[in-house]
Amino acid sequence: MTLQTHHSISSKPMFIVVMGVSGTGKSTLGQALATELGMPFLDGDSLHPKANIDKMSAGHPLTDTDRTPWLALIRSTVENMYTEQEHQPINTGFRPGVVVACSALKRAYRDVLRGDQSPGVTGSEKLPTYFVFLEGTKETLLARMQSRQGHFMKSGMLESQLEALESPRGEDGVVVVSVEDTPAYQLRAATTGLELFCQSNAYPDTLKVKKK
Repeated sequence: MTLQTHHSISSKPMFIVVMGVSGTGKSTLGQALATELGMPFLDGDSLHPKANIDKMSAGHPLTDTDRTPWLALIRSTVENMYTEQEHQPINTGFRPGVVVACSALKRAYRDVLRGDQSPGVTGSEKLPTYFVFLEGTKETLLARMQSRQGHFMKSGMLESQLEALESPRGEDGVVVVSVEDTPAYQLRAATTGLELFCQSNAYPDTLKVKKK
């Protein structure tokens, strides 16, 4: 498959979640993808309440009770950003929607982000949600986390995240990208997958863009 740039991607609104466990490079790819597509970027971690950050900084994994309000806040924040975009003048090179970096470890979490389980949001019909899943081995991710400085997520919590992870493979609207690939290839693979989704006008099955 020939990897394409973003220029042919539909201008329809998109909520793109770059997901995976800690250490996969979600923020790096998310920022690059947002720049490539002409969309704003939001790091989901920035919306964690202080209690969640303190808990993770102390090495304690978050529970579903901790995560659900945070995920609902991400979705509502994105909905509000999109509503503001609808009232702004059309800007060449700008694409409506938002790119968010978020772990989104479980199917239930992803459903909240899709708008399926969040009271007060408009749901997936108005702002369809796609996921770019950064996938890697435990050994690779641990090495990446151990080299990272100043982040509240400690490398010792990787095990709990991997145990909690429910792979999104088989879900609709998911592009799978390997952490082993270069940042440039990850970006091209993500944009190519999103392009295929836009062309389908539907939610195809999970897509893994392979090297040729």
